[in-house]
Amino acid sequence: MTKPIAKLLMAASFLALISCSQADKATKSDASPDKVTKTAYNLSEDIKASPTQWLTTGLDYAETRYSQLSTINTDTVKDLSLAWSYDLDTNRGQEATPLFVNGILYTTSAWSKVQAFNPKTGELLWQYDPEVPGEWGIRGCCDAVNRGAAYWDGKIYLATFDGRLIAIDAANGKPVWSKDTIIDRDKYYTITGAPRIVNGNVIIGNGGGEFGVRGYITAYDAKSGAQNWRFYTVPGDPSKPAENKIHETTKDTWTGEYWKVGGGGTVWDSMAFDPELNLLYIGVGNGSPWNPDVRSPEGGDNLFLSSIVALNPDTGEYVWHFQTTPGDQWDFTATQHMILADLEIDGAERKVLMQAPKNGFFYVLDRITGEFISGEKFANVNWATGLDPKTGRPDIVPEAYYNKTGKPFLGAPGPMGAHSWHPMSFNKETGLVYFSAQDLEFPYISDPDIAAGSFEIKEKTVNLGIDLAAISLPDNQAIRTTVRRSLKGRLVAWDPVKQEEVWRVDHGGPWNGGTLSTRGNLVFQGNRNQEFAAYHAQTGEKLWSSDAQTGIVAAPMTFEMDGEQYVAIVAGWGGVLPLLLGELSHTDDGRVPNRSRVLVYKLGGTAQLSAREDFKPEIDPPLQFANAQSIDNGRVTYSRYCSGCHGDTAVAGGPIPDLRATYALHDKDDWEEIVINGALSERGMVSFKDVLTSENVEDIRAYVIDRARKAPKPN
Repeated sequence: MTKPIAKLLMAASFLALISCSQADKATKSDASPDKVTKTAYNLSEDIKASPTQWLTTGLDYAETRYSQLSTINTDTVKDLSLAWSYDLDTNRGQEATPLFVNGILYTTSAWSKVQAFNPKTGELLWQYDPEVPGEWGIRGCCDAVNRGAAYWDGKIYLATFDGRLIAIDAANGKPVWSKDTIIDRDKYYTITGAPRIVNGNVIIGNGGGEFGVRGYITAYDAKSGAQNWRFYTVPGDPSKPAENKIHETTKDTWTGEYWKVGGGGTVWDSMAFDPELNLLYIGVGNGSPWNPDVRSPEGGDNLFLSSIVALNPDTGEYVWHFQTTPGDQWDFTATQHMILADLEIDGAERKVLMQAPKNGFFYVLDRITGEFISGEKFANVNWATGLDPKTGRPDIVPEAYYNKTGKPFLGAPGPMGAHSWHPMSFNKETGLVYFSAQDLEFPYISDPDIAAGSFEIKEKTVNLGIDLAAISLPDNQAIRTTVRRSLKGRLVAWDPVKQEEVWRVDHGGPWNGGTLSTRGNLVFQGNRNQEFAAYHAQTGEKLWSSDAQTGIVAAPMTFEMDGEQYVAIVAGWGGVLPLLLGELSHTDDGRVPNRSRVLVYKLGGTAQLSAREDFKPEIDPPLQFANAQSIDNGRVTYSRYCSGCHGDTAVAGGPIPDLRATYALHDKDDWEEIVINGALSERGMVSFKDVLTSENVEDIRAYVIDRARKAPKPN
């Protein structure tokens, strides 16, 4: 190391993926919770018998996130205030929904940590840290987030970012068993979703669709961890026997050597279960790469990309599917939240499945057969004119096929979706679904290397078949501000029978939190404006709000203990949109802060949040040392390898440090020590020496200096 260690550590505060001091792996708890009377083989009955608890991430098998509790209601919510808060030790995006089981509140946080709290006082009973290697951070597209845990028979089940499924003793936080779920650890698989427990199986999928993996979902015995079945969402090498019988047919919907680039189709989030039908519903993700000219050059629907698939939960056997976006090339995943309900449609009661996936259409399907019932746009959509009323197949406009036209397509929505992973809720009394909708266009431009015949899969970066350098914002600050202000986000109340919006609350920008609805006629949601709020479920009138001091993306939950109702949320700004879009995720006041906390409210609470000042590093770059060509080379290389974490055009938007302010910009040796030699690998900033040359790294430094020197001066 050529410079004093203190200087390098200053650079670390900016370049590293933030990783605060870790709590003990498992701290002993004096708590001895009683077992639930039923072991969650019939979660629906457990919820009916004990509506005070929250036993799974979506509250019930149907994933309604609708609580029967009503002490906090339209009349009393004005008296809701903070009962307690707890500062988490991972300042990254927080996306988990807590559980409340047998008098203990369980949460998860970024880097796959689990906490157990006394729900009345906020005392930390124990924390379990699976010690995910910081180096694994580069393998994820969308922050080192975790969306929650599962509970069954005295155990908490955690899926970790580096692909492990771990059973933990719910009383003391000690691991019981651990299984590696990844089929090939050389591939960039991750897990960010919450497991579900169905018929004694722990069921979990995976992420990695941007990195050339093949999607699958697996069931493990909840007691022993033994693998019971695995269902692949896309076919494998057609010269080999199909792992799942259905793929003897689905392979005909693919062309070329798709299996060599993975195919995608990861099951990275949503699931639902109907115990009467004994059907498990899974949402399947996008193609890998996005551009079909790489993965399936002669076209095809590419089953089961962007599909809802029904499986037998005991065997993993295929039952039916519905594909929302055939041949997906826009990252229009169908992994978004699914809700099961019984609705009266055309005078008859139908067992339905509802979803608002990325592609901008709200779908209602028959969950027995997969039959399309209805679908309608809920956001700005220009890639398709509508859906076939009989089949639900989209009428795609010719311009949307950017791979065929060779021209840019400004698509609406873009890959962030008209609705992303943020959970919805369904109020059985109002008949409305409540969710976060957004309008974000995206310029789809085919990678020129494809047409030139020189496209190659690259390591340590996403492989989309999209020209990442060409889609970056221009240097013109006025244009950048105009584009940012054009992005919209809102809370929507949707009637799934009439397929129409009933009311909305505008939030001024995208990436707002998931929702909770209650029998108290309330809808709770956090938002990007550092606010946690409650709305009238029928009108959308804001009845209460609290300053959360941070942007919120997770969904809240509610529980009751000793006759008092509480509302809890894990707060902390982050996830893929702030990381990738950088300045586009800012508000007019600047970068949205991350203060990762558990916030718990009750009527008459007396706690106060301790204000924390945000560290705003001074952008004071060195003089430029490179010529215009080197700077432009750095722009192209930065766009491919760095923008996914450090933001578009080197402007940070999430909790990752702003490269324009790092002291390492001032010294070539310090910069190379980090980027080439991996001095900060344990914090997530891995070495790029196997994919970048010293010249590449210097070009990137020149580009970041250029961006820093063009940064607006503080007022």
